[in-house]
Amino acid sequence: MLNLEWFRTFKAIYETGNLSNAANKLFMSQPGASLHLSSLEEYIGHRLFERGTRKMIATEQASVLYNYIVDSMNTLVEAENAFCRNSIEVRPTLVLGLGIETFEHSITEHIAQLPFNLTVRFGEERELLHDLDAGTVDLVLTSQVAPQPNLEYTSFAKQRIILVCGGLTDTEELDQLIAADQRAAIRGWLKRQNWYTTAADTGYLKNFWLTNFNCLPDIRPNYILPYFGAILRCIDNGKGFAIMPDIFCRTELQLGTVRLVWGGDPYVENILHFGKRKKTRREAEIRKLQEILTKGWHRRGSDCLTEYNLFNG
Repeated sequence: MLNLEWFRTFKAIYETGNLSNAANKLFMSQPGASLHLSSLEEYIGHRLFERGTRKMIATEQASVLYNYIVDSMNTLVEAENAFCRNSIEVRPTLVLGLGIETFEHSITEHIAQLPFNLTVRFGEERELLHDLDAGTVDLVLTSQVAPQPNLEYTSFAKQRIILVCGGLTDTEELDQLIAADQRAAIRGWLKRQNWYTTAADTGYLKNFWLTNFNCLPDIRPNYILPYFGAILRCIDNGKGFAIMPDIFCRTELQLGTVRLVWGGDPYVENILHFGKRKKTRREAEIRKLQEILTKGWHRRGSDCLTEYNLFNG
């Protein structure tokens, strides 16, 4: 389907003569503007610009199209401006991308008090960062830092990655091996146990295993579930092992339905970042959302295991 945003982007490129300047004018990323132009060219079946090193040279088809739409586009802009001026209360909308459990542990209780509309998008970090760069997401919570030139990152919290088990799991032999620091024996013992993982947590498991055993994980998960909350419900007052961020199992650790087996030595931490575009028209709202997320995260205690003296040293 034809997207009117393609026309808006085309008009900006035609008037500025430069893809980068057009993207800045529209408060979007350059790849996003390029995608709009390519989509419009594919839709109408004609090339609209000759791409130079610093200037976009309009083709004859581009001039015809511009003259055809410019009055209508200006009328739409005037209507948009008039609507905003006459609105009693204009609430901007932000799109937040993050994992479902990070969402539950950081912002759920604050949503009703937000001074703007919020659309939450769940997904894998790589996918969300792509959407952020394309301009369809405004803010992303991520442990990955992608090197796109249009994005910037601010660290705000840490997760400690730990080995936990169900409250009824017998770990007496493992506790002795850990106390004696017999890494090969610890690894061999763990390989014989029942394991729970999620389809998206391979990074947590891989980092924990590499740091503590100097090799890639060689366990075979018995149960692969969609997210960590499902794992916790399965091992709650039961048996089985999982590796996960400490913040996600804080309540269960307090209640004793899930037990900390090993924090690792050395321990493994993930640094969480806010990712956003360098140029955005929603800077004030994004900053407010960052403050709310940071307070929500630290109130729950990103270093909760230290708080409850579950680590020895």
